[in-house]
Amino acid sequence: MLRRPRRNRKSPVIRELVQENFLSLSDLIYPMFVMEGQGVRSEITSMPGVARFSLDLLLEEMQECVDLGLRTFALFPNLPESKKDKYATESHNPAGLYLQAVKAIKTRFPEIALMTDVAMDPYSSDGHDGIVEESANGFEVVNDETLVVLAKMAVAQARAGADIIGPSDMMDGRIGYIREALDKEGFTNVSIMAYTAKYAGAFYGPFRDALDSAPRFGDKKTYQMNPANSREALIEAELDYAEGADFLMVKPAMVYLDIIKLLSDNFDLPIAAYNVSGEYAMVKAAAANGWLDGERAMLEILTAMKRAGAKIILTYFAKEVAQLRKKA
Repeated sequence: MLRRPRRNRKSPVIRELVQENFLSLSDLIYPMFVMEGQGVRSEITSMPGVARFSLDLLLEEMQECVDLGLRTFALFPNLPESKKDKYATESHNPAGLYLQAVKAIKTRFPEIALMTDVAMDPYSSDGHDGIVEESANGFEVVNDETLVVLAKMAVAQARAGADIIGPSDMMDGRIGYIREALDKEGFTNVSIMAYTAKYAGAFYGPFRDALDSAPRFGDKKTYQMNPANSREALIEAELDYAEGADFLMVKPAMVYLDIIKLLSDNFDLPIAAYNVSGEYAMVKAAAANGWLDGERAMLEILTAMKRAGAKIILTYFAKEVAQLRKKA
């Protein structure tokens, strides 16, 4: 035999020499959760190893992550019901928890990149990503009226110090609307990472536990994508690209590797993958039961996302990966 592929697998040195894809800490964004209070660390039962932090402890936790080599973070708020209303007014309150946290993080860590979340559900008494109005079908999440709230939220986050705005709502036209609002206020250098192909899947449960942001009624299928569709992702990506997005994201990631590759093959923008809470929880649960090697599974999953074409991965495994790298 002239061709023996096993020759390129015969030793660790040779295998690394010919390895096609590498996972780096610079590829990772670490999602973190902030909540009200002082000295509070609240473990998220459905996400072992992940917690909500009051701002004082969040800054300490972030310092530990920075010391491990992580440089990019995504922040999400857990708010009490008393702060929620139909129009998510707390989302652009400069004195509110979230915007004060953004400001404090960028003051303490000016060198890191901070991504913020633009969607109404953490602040909405309805638990939806947009304004809910009555309709002939019972209720409707209205699109254009929601854009006004999203733009206020994005500008307030940029003013507080956000480096990357992450619209996760899936309203039509929101990237262009937010880009115009940011530019009008002078935030031309603030990036937008569009949640371009965000699917109405079954893997968000632990995240909604973390934020207590599940819909109070109905579901999100009228604005998030059908898991059965792939070509539709190209339509969403073309719109986001044309409207000024700087990054295109696929969410979830693990069971949508084909969508990551589809966008990577068709667009020159960096593609991000969100390794969501349910995907994280599955690995942790299986590892806790001894059914698989959690560390190996984690690295294999994240490498698969890189192999599919993701340049950026949002993952709750980020700190664990950083700890492994430091041990190596």
